[in-house]
Amino acid sequence: MVRKRAKIADIAAEAGVSVATVSKVLNGRTDVSDGTRARVEAALLSNRYERRRSHRHGGVGLIGLVVDELDSSWSIEIIRGVEEVCYEAGLGMALSAVHGRSPAARDWLENLAARRSDGVVLVVTGLTASDRARLDALGLRFVVVDPVGEADSEVPAVGATNWAGGISATEHLISLGHTRVAHIGGPPGLLSSRARADGFRAAMERARVPVRDGYVRHAELTDRGGYAEAAALLDLPEPPTAVFAAGDQQALGVYEAMRERSLRVPHDVSVVGFDDVPIAKWVNPALTTVRQPIAGMAATATRVLLRLIAGEPVDAPRVELATRLVVRDSTAKVSRDIDGERAAAGAR
Repeated sequence: MVRKRAKIADIAAEAGVSVATVSKVLNGRTDVSDGTRARVEAALLSNRYERRRSHRHGGVGLIGLVVDELDSSWSIEIIRGVEEVCYEAGLGMALSAVHGRSPAARDWLENLAARRSDGVVLVVTGLTASDRARLDALGLRFVVVDPVGEADSEVPAVGATNWAGGISATEHLISLGHTRVAHIGGPPGLLSSRARADGFRAAMERARVPVRDGYVRHAELTDRGGYAEAAALLDLPEPPTAVFAAGDQQALGVYEAMRERSLRVPHDVSVVGFDDVPIAKWVNPALTTVRQPIAGMAATATRVLLRLIAGEPVDAPRVELATRLVVRDSTAKVSRDIDGERAAAGAR
């Protein structure tokens, strides 16, 4: 009978410690008590645990991180959050990008199998039923960050309070006297985009401010997407005085569309973004935005994953971290010029 190879989670369970602690012992870390180290080493010996032999990993337990793309500040923050927890736990991190337009879009699954990852953090928009079946067949635990669809009790996930964030962004603009408020949402297929748009509509309804025809648009969460939809909004016979964009990159596209029309932020149009990526505070004017803890979401997902790998219970399958409005220089009260135009229009 062939003896089944012990996994790091088996060692953790037998020693009564976390996967992270076993990894620390394996990698010679000093921040483990003598008693704990002795229990782990005894479990390693009794199970004849074999470290991975790889010049790339050096025997370190490995966590996979799979993202759609690597071309945004958002992705960098995700990587930072996962790497931080892996470093603390003495684990390695292997990064894969899906590149959904590539013919080899599912290569990430084969990469996980080849690397013999212990588990994976998924930040992808196209997790299919067959992908989940393959992950199960590989015996891989996984946690999803910012899930695309409705909550699935079988899929552990970490997200943010997008609906509440949408409300706070819109209420901020309304409090400044804006009634011509537009929303550039993300792709409607994304759960986060729908939640932010729902928050926008809820705030407008609560304030009894009508949403004008053509004022809600959707685009990719990129500067190009924001630019195209902002251009369409600004060219309307009665353009908005405020725009809530579903992402900071979109908001930067709004800036460019305004610059081309010799309009000023926030004198002519106030702009609010969402995410609070690092560049938000460095653009001119600094962007008012809804901060979602991107790195914190990734770090939380990684900690949940380590508990799952160790066979430990998790408090809830779905975790939502709080968002909050960060007010900077891209929003202001409606200017007198615009007020005068509105009054004149009402008198006609």
